[in-house]
Amino acid sequence: MRRIAALMLTLLVTTAAMTVPAQAAQRTELGVGAYPRVIRLEHAPFRRGRIVASVNSWDGSGAFARIYESTDEGASFRQIGEVRDPEGVRGECCGSIYELPRRVGRLRAGTLLWAASYGQNGGADRRMSIRVWSSSDGGRSWSFLSEAVRSHNHGGVFEPEFTVDSGGTLWMHYADETEAPRHSQVLNRIASTDGVTWSDKQSTVAISPDRVRPGMPIVRQLPDGRYYFGYEICNYGTRYCDPYFKISSDGADYGDPADPGTRVVTASGNYFQHAQTVTVFPGGPNGVRLLMVGQIYTDSVGRSLPSNGQVLLANDNFGEGNWYELPAPVHVPGAYNNFCPNYSSSLLPVDSGRNVLELTADYDGGVCKIYFGKGPAS
Repeated sequence: MRRIAALMLTLLVTTAAMTVPAQAAQRTELGVGAYPRVIRLEHAPFRRGRIVASVNSWDGSGAFARIYESTDEGASFRQIGEVRDPEGVRGECCGSIYELPRRVGRLRAGTLLWAASYGQNGGADRRMSIRVWSSSDGGRSWSFLSEAVRSHNHGGVFEPEFTVDSGGTLWMHYADETEAPRHSQVLNRIASTDGVTWSDKQSTVAISPDRVRPGMPIVRQLPDGRYYFGYEICNYGTRYCDPYFKISSDGADYGDPADPGTRVVTASGNYFQHAQTVTVFPGGPNGVRLLMVGQIYTDSVGRSLPSNGQVLLANDNFGEGNWYELPAPVHVPGAYNNFCPNYSSSLLPVDSGRNVLELTADYDGGVCKIYFGKGPAS
């Protein structure tokens, strides 16, 4: 898994505060950045239905997060805020934005949480951390909430992902490199009842031998109350960074950490390599359609396909069985293993579920930028 390098801080930044309109069937530039995330506000007393997106970005002062809003179902975006953690001068990666569906401690339903990894450029003695910020006004202003994780050695802690379980406990899932040499990387989780104090870590996925690297966790609650837990597993046998998933009945228990889960694949054996994300859509015989985007689309033996960077995968059976192809709204032809092109993109149902909004990254003259667009969800 590639991380945002320190040299990115020297890249030019474009002004992103203006409204950026979308164009039908075309990708539209949002601004400089990587690792986009997009959600719809559903639980706050105000601004319900609005779309909020976050992007890891950078300028001469260091790395930070840009926060955008759309009030027209993803047809256009404008920047409404930013998160500038002082730790960003030593590198920021892999941000995540989440809306609390219910009260957690003093944090009301509708509170937005932002978390990212900090310190990857801290040198030989680095001690990386995952830090959490909160917003009570839809992403316009942010306050530091807590440091949820700090590594005890040089190993990294990456890719935070929030969820609230069926009992109301807030969880953060993340990729953890600090257990080497036993494991090169594992997926761990920590719990909180207030967003400030966090529990000791629990193992979610940890697979032998040591070279195997599960990472990039994604959690989505299904309409039936269960939780879809998606992730990649790199260096697993002859496989390279394939997508897998598990289903949890309560969002707290994910079974045996040594169980790799279920691999995501089409009937012909095609699959995504690297950086999968999944979103829940309406559709299909069960009323639920899962849509996945990944970085590199390959055939059964891992060769990049001509449609690489131009497809999504869908499943109408809660992830079980074969997945099938849908056209991606935003095309990144020739996506390859790099932190930017088509890396860890984000999807959201829009227009009452008829369409899918996609935010993804691609290079423009050597600068990584975010693009967005909409297309049919079926």
